[in-house]
This record gives sequence, structure tokens and C-alpha cells, in this order.
Amino acid sequence: MNQVLFKDLGSMDYKDAWDYQNELFQGIIDIKLSNRKKEIKELSSNYFLFTEHPPVYTLGKSGDLSNLLLNEEQLKQKGISFYKSNRGGDITFHGPEQIVGYPIIDLEEFKPDIRWYMRNLEEVIIRTIAHYGLKGTRSDGETGVWLDVGTPFARKICALGVRTSRWVTMHGFALNVNTNLGYFDHIIPCGIRGKAVTSMEAELNKKTPTQEVKLLINKYFEEVFEAQLVADKF
Repeated sequence: MNQVLFKDLGSMDYKDAWDYQNELFQGIIDIKLSNRKKEIKELSSNYFLFTEHPPVYTLGKSGDLSNLLLNEEQLKQKGISFYKSNRGGDITFHGPEQIVGYPIIDLEEFKPDIRWYMRNLEEVIIRTIAHYGLKGTRSDGETGVWLDVGTPFARKICALGVRTSRWVTMHGFALNVNTNLGYFDHIIPCGIRGKAVTSMEAELNKKTPTQEVKLLINKYFEEVFEAQLVADKF
């Protein structure tokens, strides 16, 4: 069973969290490259980060800027940051009371299969929200976790977007817990027209403590990835 070092960063600016991810991500890659020249291999660590970001829109590397419906001045007036990210996917929103999870792991220590990895991330969230009676499912051709797929009321509750290099992952998922959904009105979420975004609060008609949800995510992350999370001060 693989050990994964876990850390909750609390509320952190998107760029600061991105820089921190990059540091851990590059550290794993550097060890992998160095090991090619060594008889005795150095072990690298795997990581799983939680954070919440102040209001920010991020655009994936294949995203379309026209899916952001605000100009620079409007963003400034509303106090929303914007970044072009190196993750996959299109545009999304991060904000308070949304749980953002960043697994930075070497898939060669788990299973070197990106599709497997993405489906596993979705499965972690599906099991988490099922604890609250919400039936999350996948939507063909659209990453993330959805409710009521195949109906006119299909809506996304969790977005996914990752980057991989040499089988090492970064970025991850964003689960809307008590998120202010009004922020999604200013984008075409994930570049998908005609489909709504929802939150656990909107579906349950009550707030759920984010800390409680984080504990469940950790539990199911360990189950699905057959890993052991270890709290660490890395």
C-alpha cells in the first residue's frame, strides 16, 4: 500500500498554491530522472493537498478565453482573479467553501493510466456525496461528477482538470460544497453550454461543514487508490 503525504493548506491564493504544487511536482520528476543513473533508487514521496482559493477563474491550456464573460475591468470590480493554467480542461471557478484537491502522485507507483486515474478521482467524489444521499454519475465525454445525467436537468457538482508529466500528476478536482454559485454566471463552465453547475448546499438545502466533507474525501481516497494518507508538515 502506497503512502501519500497529506496536507490541508487552508485558504491560499491560487498562484501561491500553484507554485507550491509545482515545487512538489518537479521534486518527484527530478528524483525519477536521477534514478535512471543510479543502481540504488531513491524513493520519492506522493502528496495530496487540500485548499480553498479566494475567488478566481482559471482557464485550462486547451480552453477558450471567450468562455470568460467578464473583461479585465469587470474582474477587478468584482474582486476576482484570473489565471491561464497548465492543467487540462477549459474554464472553471474556485472560491470559498469549495474543496479543491490536488493529488501530486507518481502513477507508476499506482497504475500508469491517465483514464484510470481520472475515473478514480471521480469515484472518490461519487462515494463522498453518496454519503449525503446524492447520486453522482459520470457523463460520457465530459469529465467531472454530475447529477441527473441524461436529463434536461444535468448539472455538475465537481470539476476535474489535471496535468501529467512522466506519469506524475498535479492539479485535480474542485467539489462545490457551500460555494456561491453566482460566480458561475460569468463563465461558460468547462466550456459546456446549456448545462448547469450545482453545489451540495443547493442540492441538500443546507450547509455542510467542509471539514466533515474533507474527512470523507480522505477516507474514500484511501479506499479507491488503496493508499494510506499520512499527515505531514512537508
